[in-house]
Amino acid sequence: QVQLVESGGGLVQAGDSLRLSCAASGRTFSSYAMAWFRRAPGKGRDFVASINWNGGSTYYRDSAKGRFTISRDNAKNTVYLQMNSLKPEDTAVYYCAADVGRRQSHSTYGPEYDYWGQGTQVTVSS
Repeated sequence: QVQLVESGGGLVQAGDSLRLSCAASGRTFSSYAMAWFRRAPGKGRDFVASINWNGGSTYYRDSAKGRFTISRDNAKNTVYLQMNSLKPEDTAVYYCAADVGRRQSHSTYGPEYDYWGQGTQVTVSS
């Protein structure tokens, strides 16, 4: 079992930055891949970014490239999502997800991830 707890969401203005955190527990954190997804109001869950077991490989949705950075600190069992130049269309609930079966996974397909956090709300006002 893996438990994931997100934090760091909030209400910001367009152009601001936020850093989301996801603290993991229950299994050796450095043994599996992680990702961030989001669900905007009235829409489905969308992939945002992913990172492999040691942080050496990352992957982003097109709209996140150049603005968002995913990283991890295996000593702290935490994955981060640094979000800069936020836009109103980034408004969503953000979820972290763990693919415990693979050390490297850049799947954008949610059901391939085994564990999910409860989500943290990010609201960007114009």
